[in-house]
This record gives sequence, structure tokens and C-alpha cells, in this order.
Amino acid sequence: MLKEAFVEAYREKAPKAVQGLEDGFDDGTAVLVLPERYRRRLRTTNGVERLNEEIRRRERVIRIFPNRESAIRLLGAFLMEIDEEWTTGRKYLNMDEYEAWKKAQQS
Repeated sequence: MLKEAFVEAYREKAPKAVQGLEDGFDDGTAVLVLPERYRRRLRTTNGVERLNEEIRRRERVIRIFPNRESAIRLLGAFLMEIDEEWTTGRKYLNMDEYEAWKKAQQS
């Protein structure tokens, strides 16, 4: 397979890189066993990047926090608001479709 060929070709030249590939290969490719519509959402970090941008935007409004606790309070309140939206809003992934797909895979 392609992974094994790569490992054999680079084991001597870049042992740390090969070890990193071997250690993280299953985790890094786990999303590929899912249906395509799920892969599109799960393979990117767009959601995390958007959340980080919103945090930065709120930090810029205050500019200088009086202490660490005030920053934690503001950002904690914001993250609680986001959590509420995620739990009550539109579903990020429809798990009913996933369960049907999983059942079909096991049959």
C-alpha cells in the first residue's frame, strides 16, 4: 500500500516523520470511513477557526482587561452563549442519517 511504501522509503532519512505518520495515521484518516456529506464538515477546522475569530473580536473590544478573571468571565459568558446556540439550534450533523448509514454498513 502507499503508506507502507512511503514508510520504507523514508524510514532511514526521516525517522521522526515516519514515526509521526505511523502513530497518527489511524486518527488522521478516521474521517475517511464516513459518508462524504459528513467528511466535508469533519475534515476542516472551519468551526474552530470561526470560534477563535469571535473570541478575538470580543477581546479587541475591551483591549486591556483589568485582570485575568475579567477576561475569563467575558469569554466564558460568550462560550456559554455559543454552547446554548449549538445545543438548541440547527443540527451540525444529522445523526439519524449517520445511524442509518452505520446500520447499512454492518449488514
